[in-house]
Amino acid sequence: MIPRYSRPQMADIWRPETRFQIWFEIEAHAADAMAELGIVPKEAAAAIWERGAFEVDRIDEIEREVKHDVIAFLTNVAEHVGPEARFLHQGMTSSDVLDTCFNVQLARAADLLLQDMDALLDALKRRAFEHKDTVCIGRSHGIHAEPTTFGLKLAQAYAEFARNRVRLEAAQREIATCAISGAVGTFANIDPRIESYVAAKLGLEIEPISTQVIPRDRHAMFFSVLGVVASSIERLATEVRHLQRSEVLEAEEFFSEGQKGSSAMPHKRNPILTENLTGLARLVRSMALPAMENEALRHERDISHSSVERNIGPDATVTLDFALTRLAGVIDKLVVYPENMQANLDRLGGLVHSQRILLALTQAGVSREDAYRIVQRNAMPVWRGEGQFLDLLMKDDDVRKALSEDDLNGLFDLAYHTRHVDTIFARVFGS
Repeated sequence: MIPRYSRPQMADIWRPETRFQIWFEIEAHAADAMAELGIVPKEAAAAIWERGAFEVDRIDEIEREVKHDVIAFLTNVAEHVGPEARFLHQGMTSSDVLDTCFNVQLARAADLLLQDMDALLDALKRRAFEHKDTVCIGRSHGIHAEPTTFGLKLAQAYAEFARNRVRLEAAQREIATCAISGAVGTFANIDPRIESYVAAKLGLEIEPISTQVIPRDRHAMFFSVLGVVASSIERLATEVRHLQRSEVLEAEEFFSEGQKGSSAMPHKRNPILTENLTGLARLVRSMALPAMENEALRHERDISHSSVERNIGPDATVTLDFALTRLAGVIDKLVVYPENMQANLDRLGGLVHSQRILLALTQAGVSREDAYRIVQRNAMPVWRGEGQFLDLLMKDDDVRKALSEDDLNGLFDLAYHTRHVDTIFARVFGS
């Protein structure tokens, strides 16, 4: 997590001050619940809220001696609360605080990521409708295939990120659990009602069964979803990078006044934002695997997951937050060149209509094998720059036995390929 790729609101979730504040609230809410159950004096619970405070530097100082972060925190809080602090952490264990706090942070991070996703979806939808009928070439294996529209490209991305939003909502629900169950998760020294109280106060669900730690399959799912979202970011960024290539130039990132593209070549306008997004996506994906490896903790608890999560929690969410916001900006300001799209469509001399000719020949009684051979033998000279596809077909006796001049001209109508665009848009965006 470095400032260059961090946005303040997400970074704030992972600041030590935020973490310790959540720790304090967990402890204070637990004390309130214990006071209601008559386990600790109500005056003690009130004193914890009234006088409870902490200093990050002081916690760090204590931890250097005791080598335990939760004990260091409790010691520092006790310095402010006074004698009533002996009622803090009654029957609790460190994981009750650490795991519940981590899940609060992840759930809050998901709130911001969902907002980011909404901004991206808004940009994709607006630009998709703007270019719903902007015809361009579709490519398979990087090779010209058949016509599509630029709006359909963006609609596909919209549908993908809409699915990702549903996935992220589900991952947020799954991660938002609270465990206040004490050592090895048996509630031996703490009433289960305290867990329910704290969970309600923090907006979490209770963990049905914890083995002192919240089960890490929840976290594995959460970070895996972040990885899927990152992959979707890279897919769309890669498309933009291809479209910006000089020999394609159907779309490009916005190039601002005064922007420089190269230290050596003043003419350059490079796709630096989408290249950056490709790299950031790799980082986020790389954090899904250690989250899955964290599932295999020994017996009721170990801390082999701890060092991993202290890194991937902030890094994955901060990086994805930045990437989603950057991608929304790229799409919002994307410069589109319909005239270049038409020029690229025309580059192969009409070969994009080859399937229509193939199908028309079979409908006219020619076997599929013969029809394929006839169409291909006329297509290959066009690849070599030796004419236009329609002209060659018009001169082919086998073609003309099956198809008239009017038939052939009609088969080269671009509108044929886009006649179901409205149907697809209705499926993606609703009527």
